[in-house]
Amino acid sequence: MNSEPRSISELIAGYKPGHSLGQSFYTDPGVYELEVERIINRSWILAGHVSQLIEPGDFRVLNVGRESAIVVRSKDGGLKAFANVCRHRGSVVCTELEGRVDKFVCPYHGWMYDIDGKLVAARSMGDGFDMSAHSLKTVSVGEIHGLIFVCFSDNPPSIDGAIKDMREAMGMFDFENLKVVAQKSYPIPANWKLSIENYQECYHCATAHPEYAKLHTMMLDHDKRERVSRHMYERMGSCGIKDIEINCTANNTRPGEIGFSYWRTAMFNKYKTGSKNGEAVAPLLGDIKDYDGGHADLSFGAFSYLLAYNDHVVAYVFTPIDQGHTNCEVYWMVRGDAEEGQDYDLDELTWLWDVTTEADKKIIVNNSKGVHSKYYEPGPLSEMEDWASNFIEWIVAQLK
Repeated sequence: MNSEPRSISELIAGYKPGHSLGQSFYTDPGVYELEVERIINRSWILAGHVSQLIEPGDFRVLNVGRESAIVVRSKDGGLKAFANVCRHRGSVVCTELEGRVDKFVCPYHGWMYDIDGKLVAARSMGDGFDMSAHSLKTVSVGEIHGLIFVCFSDNPPSIDGAIKDMREAMGMFDFENLKVVAQKSYPIPANWKLSIENYQECYHCATAHPEYAKLHTMMLDHDKRERVSRHMYERMGSCGIKDIEINCTANNTRPGEIGFSYWRTAMFNKYKTGSKNGEAVAPLLGDIKDYDGGHADLSFGAFSYLLAYNDHVVAYVFTPIDQGHTNCEVYWMVRGDAEEGQDYDLDELTWLWDVTTEADKKIIVNNSKGVHSKYYEPGPLSEMEDWASNFIEWIVAQLK
């Protein structure tokens, strides 16, 4: 029967490496508050792709926990981000998640801001009111080869290393010239860590994801996966794919920098890409010449993960809503000059990861129900859960 420590320090001290986390890591409000301070508000989180913010005034809103950011293409063509909080009495300014505007207008009392965040209109404020002192507050924003990231810290981790070290790998897929053609939200009534732990391992894939498991070798243990991956390595060069591996995540993260990674994973021999039948669903990306039977896995920080097939990219973003709720945002991207109906069909393009994510929602909710039971206690992780184990150890280290 479950018996949890009385304090966060005791909880951390009681963590057993190689095991799942104790119940209070998911249920204690004090743990969540510490995570907000130490992890969530200090992390870079994927907020979209530059293809979604083309013209001045194009904006997107990213909601993470209690914070909300407006990311906008500014007058000078750059990217800016502002806290979605009116400087009058704190109302949310943008109630839409995306769009194009000339001005941001608070829906409460009508205070008006230009797309560079400057207050330009505020009724009946008196002669001594200083408009320049009431601009929207800025939020950290950055770009990594076409991917837009937001961080709710004034002193965020550096992304310079990721930009430099990921340039060649991401360049193969021409990330900067992709475009988002579909985006879907999957609300998950569970703690954010359970959602990401599930994404980090494929121990469950053979049981829960028959559609995915038919195509992908990640469901196999390491030795079997190496044996069935030979066809990919033999074909990579002729397909214009370089064998690159980057692991600057978890305990390998360089001090003061965002964690990031890139590696390539094989699919089973007869399949080309992640689709219903494993056949191509969009034109090849970048300068890639053919299908080598593999895909790339990328990660940035603790909340943003991508799969780059040779013909399309799928991005996953996990954002905490509160202690017991998470949003999983999924983006599908193709090359920028591809035309819907001619070069790709949206239903075919999105099918695999839509059905997989819907199945994951059920898994995570069931996991959450069990974790909340008085009978729950941390169990040992398998050898196929090494990434999840590393993630858990990183979480514990951040909370110490």
